[in-house]
Amino acid sequence: MQGPATDIARNREPHAAAAVTERLCIATREVRPVGELIRFVVGPEGAVVPDLKRRLPGRGVWITAHRRFVESAVRRRAFGRAFNADVRVSSDLPDELERLLERSALDALSIARKAGLVVLGFAKVEAAVAAAPLVALIRARDAGAESGHRLAAAFKRRADDGAKGKIVEAFTSAQLDLALGRLNVVHAALLAGRASETFLARWRFLESFRADNPGDRDRGSRQQNGTHPEPGS
Repeated sequence: MQGPATDIARNREPHAAAAVTERLCIATREVRPVGELIRFVVGPEGAVVPDLKRRLPGRGVWITAHRRFVESAVRRRAFGRAFNADVRVSSDLPDELERLLERSALDALSIARKAGLVVLGFAKVEAAVAAAPLVALIRARDAGAESGHRLAAAFKRRADDGAKGKIVEAFTSAQLDLALGRLNVVHAALLAGRASETFLARWRFLESFRADNPGDRDRGSRQQNGTHPEPGS
């Protein structure tokens, strides 16, 4: 039997009731915290679009933030039923959503660089790994298998000594180049700061979306951060 939480999830929007923190996922039919979901609305031309910041006007529907559930909703035509309307849903919606989540994370990384929280250049990164209070080591995902092996090993040793660091391998070198305003970025280090935490929150959300096993990724994200933040905030 569906209870009050389900009714809230179906019928109330965040701008109407800020205290409401759960919604119904149209793919799984489960009520989940909004931090674990992505909101979708119908655009002016009748196309379903993601609302990462959860601020676009109009009625929204929600899907658990994993690629497989978005793919399922597209395949099963769940959006039309949820909106009770003849809406247009691109078959490319999961790919579009992943690109938006990547862009959101990389924008946050760019802001962290402008705040002076990103260390670039192999020698500087190596020195930072040895001495600075880092929160993450960033490595291009298309780097060679042995590239940065020594950096990663040193970083992990510090983590074993109590440092709370993470290794981010979610982006290509070309993506890092654009975000950081440098050519041929393969390694970077992230210093502690508010902008860094914003980037790491969006990176975790992206990794959660990409995960093959949503249950495992959910547990890992909660252990690292305790929450699933708004991806576009």
